[in-house]
Amino acid sequence: MFLTISTTGDDTNPATDLGFLLHKHPDKAQAFSTSLGTAHVLYPEANVRRCTAALLLEVDTVALVRRGKTKGRGGAPDAALAQYVNDRPYAASSLLAVALGNVFSSAMRGVCRARPERAAAPLPLRVQVPALPARGGPDLVRRLFEPLGWTVTAEPVALDAEFPEWGDSRYVGLVLESRTLTLAEALRHLYVLLPVLDDAKHYWVSSEEVDKLLRAGEGWLPGHPEQRLIASRYLTRRWSLTRQAMERLELVRLAEADDSAVEDIDNAVAQETGTEEKPTPLAVLRRQAILDALKRSGATRVLDLGCGQGQLVQALLKDPSFTEITGVDVSMRALTIASRRLGLDRMGERQASRVRLFQGSLAYTDKRLKGHDAAVLSEVVEHVDPPRLSALEYAVFGAARPRTVLVTTPNVEYNVRWETLPAGHLRHGDHRFEWTRQEFCAWARAVAERHGYDVEFTPVGADDPEVGPPTQMAEFTLGAKEAKAA
Repeated sequence: MFLTISTTGDDTNPATDLGFLLHKHPDKAQAFSTSLGTAHVLYPEANVRRCTAALLLEVDTVALVRRGKTKGRGGAPDAALAQYVNDRPYAASSLLAVALGNVFSSAMRGVCRARPERAAAPLPLRVQVPALPARGGPDLVRRLFEPLGWTVTAEPVALDAEFPEWGDSRYVGLVLESRTLTLAEALRHLYVLLPVLDDAKHYWVSSEEVDKLLRAGEGWLPGHPEQRLIASRYLTRRWSLTRQAMERLELVRLAEADDSAVEDIDNAVAQETGTEEKPTPLAVLRRQAILDALKRSGATRVLDLGCGQGQLVQALLKDPSFTEITGVDVSMRALTIASRRLGLDRMGERQASRVRLFQGSLAYTDKRLKGHDAAVLSEVVEHVDPPRLSALEYAVFGAARPRTVLVTTPNVEYNVRWETLPAGHLRHGDHRFEWTRQEFCAWARAVAERHGYDVEFTPVGADDPEVGPPTQMAEFTLGAKEAKAA
């Protein structure tokens, strides 16, 4: 992964001043250890007339994979080889942008005590990137760099030079030239636009990336004609972050037009009003969806399978229409916490007669599970190893056979909307898998067919038009013929 920055000079303003501006001496080859691998800075040429600084990044692909491994299970096996065999060591991407920011951080801020006048003045600059992934091709490269004052040469790289009929790859050889930009401006352009052109980042994007984008985009991004595309791609198309960035960029534009400070424009509401409505937690929405479904079913005797610390059991106890509530969990510690939460030792005799907790595994049939109107598996199936799902299925649908079964599980498609969830990670370290909507529907319909149930699906939480709801619920109802036999 390689990038060069060149400038020219004369006896008054020697080109070797580039070493002062980059804070890297032209007579030395320096190496910097980063989380991505080793970054090398060297100067192929350095004299009064011309000076070129090269940034070479040796990517440690094995370390990247190990650092990014998910704590949960269920990674796609077909992607395993691609983690090691890819274009990361060769093509300028977000990896090179991060190395650029780390190695030339002072230069990117325009700080140079030795040559402050040179840092503040435009330089004759030439930037060359031999292999740049460009989703959008040379045309997009020009649309991104030309409005910033660059003369752009973007030559497509053939898939195979020996077979031109195969066409061009998604890579271009890039040369940028300008005489109107400072070095700091040039570095900030590269820092933002390299990952934008690659349309990918190797690390999880959080709300902090909005601040990074606005810092690096100061002075040029608010007026860029491709502002929205840049923000969207830089923030990996996370709509909430993109919206936040666009709103802040609009404030900057308005402040510049009014010759005011951003703080003076954005003063309609006090910083802390205390009146904002907090979103309802997903766990609360899930319990309410389950309670509503149980009420619709007419169930009075309910099993909470995998009851954990007893939150659902506690909610069921508040409704007198549920006359018999049984919580089952494999963990004695969880059952102890549930007992304390419910206050079983202090509960009146009448109320205590409605609830019982016992230890049990859903991988085995248990006669204590029979005789209930409804069973709930709330966020349980994803904790079961896939080979053992068939045992759970038989224990619940084949042996216990309640009239109604409710199953909720995370929708893995929605994970991209969790801004604090690292890319590729599951929602919980003990999750063995997480299903897409299609996978969950296929499993539920197959279970229903095997055991004589009908099944319907209900979204839990906001139903995103692109990725669906955060939680998906299947409502199984025993068919009329099977219910009569049971």
